[in-house]
Amino acid sequence: MLNATPLLKLYAKIRRAKLNRTNYAEQQEQELLKLVKISQNTEFGIEHKFNAIKSVSDFQNRVPLRRYEQFWEGYFKERFPKLNNITWPGVIPYFAVSSGTTSGTTKWIPYTHEMTSSNAKAGVDLLVHHVTQNPASRLMAGKSFVLGGSSELVERTPGVYSGDLSGIAVKTLPLWARARYFPPQKLALLKNWEEKIQILGRESLKQNIRSISGVPSWLLIFFEKMTEIVPGSGGKICNIYPKLEMLVHGGVSFAPYHKKFLELLEGSRAELREVYPASEGFIAVGDRSYGDGLRMIIDHGIFFEFVPLEEIDKPSPTRHWVRDLELGVNYAVIITNCAGLWSYVLGDTVRFVDRDPPRLLVTGRISYYLSAFGEHVIDEELEDSVSYAAASISKQVVDYSVGPIFPSASSTLGGHLYVVEFAQAGVSTAEIESFAGALDKRLSERNEDYEAHRAGGYGLNPPKVILAKPGAFAAWMKSRGKLGGKHKVPRIINDTALLDSLRTFAEAYK
Repeated sequence: MLNATPLLKLYAKIRRAKLNRTNYAEQQEQELLKLVKISQNTEFGIEHKFNAIKSVSDFQNRVPLRRYEQFWEGYFKERFPKLNNITWPGVIPYFAVSSGTTSGTTKWIPYTHEMTSSNAKAGVDLLVHHVTQNPASRLMAGKSFVLGGSSELVERTPGVYSGDLSGIAVKTLPLWARARYFPPQKLALLKNWEEKIQILGRESLKQNIRSISGVPSWLLIFFEKMTEIVPGSGGKICNIYPKLEMLVHGGVSFAPYHKKFLELLEGSRAELREVYPASEGFIAVGDRSYGDGLRMIIDHGIFFEFVPLEEIDKPSPTRHWVRDLELGVNYAVIITNCAGLWSYVLGDTVRFVDRDPPRLLVTGRISYYLSAFGEHVIDEELEDSVSYAAASISKQVVDYSVGPIFPSASSTLGGHLYVVEFAQAGVSTAEIESFAGALDKRLSERNEDYEAHRAGGYGLNPPKVILAKPGAFAAWMKSRGKLGGKHKVPRIINDTALLDSLRTFAEAYK
């Protein structure tokens, strides 16, 4: 295969120069006004008087925040699947099918040809940052392995398709990328996850794999399978893919997985690189080391707003954008994109660590908010505390979920139930108790409301931890029809029935 890395490095030099002279606020306002102009004759544009919008302020005054359900009920449901000139010009050609991690509600996210270009630009930016930091890179001398869901698409009406985002990505791959993409379509179509990783694993060994990407939990399962396929690998990626340069992860917090991946990458020159994609658009990519924040992409057909989390349900919340965002504030992400979503509440929360350029850390989900008793614990605090507690007993967490335990009587206290799967087998009862104590301590340090509820045992019982044996979470997800690819283990489960289901399954799993 022709090594196209020199061409990538040439583009990277041009792209870096452009990024260095970009005024982020001006660029974002330009992106918004372009979207508004393109869509001014759609039903949505006419309804919101897009022809009178000349600034970000004008836009915010005319277009309120909306959640998916409001778009579905108000604009999509009646005419789905053929949405023609409703919120975006012309017919929407694709819908990315997205299931709510906690609720399980199916969402049909509009995806346009313009979104294909937007995602491609973001993906190339990821490569730009890699070759910038690795001048000797030969990344484009081989293939990129994407461990995603099934690429099968369903034709809902002539010319309109729906399916997994990874399937849409495969169908709309730019010509230059197709020869460098693995797996081929016939393998990407496989639905059975267990069969798929077995076949993909064997076939990938015949390829010059230079990068691999996926959700961390499923990558771990895949690499575990690869140690069986390559018996002499010793569980090290360098012995499986010796020319691997980049391992791309995203979709969930990486904190519980970081140490395990560092062990897998021992002896390898591959670096970890985080991305922040969503069905609604690509938001940010890692341009520095893990934990240093992800650099926002601000010139690819998406306009971003940020609402302080505590205001998200207020009638008139404060709507920040890159011009006036503040560091250290937990924001809900709002997206306006090139697929007809306008001031759309994405559901994620972020915190900025830099303004020039804007860099952020993903802190969780709006719905990932553990506060059944007023303790107001967010996803980021949980991830940090679980990682801290695992390190305190020299273990690594593979997966976990937590939810509230409600009191059985008015005279008793509630608390939190954690179901935790460690990478190591044979974790003792004493270690579990130590883990629970360290977790409780760390959460109290991170969250004043939690500390107040735990003080003296007046508001919350100590956390209860149930040990899930290795493989339990994957088996539970399989039992729910959510094994592999895009599916993610729910971190915070506020649904009592779902939490009981996991608890019962974990206790019975052998």
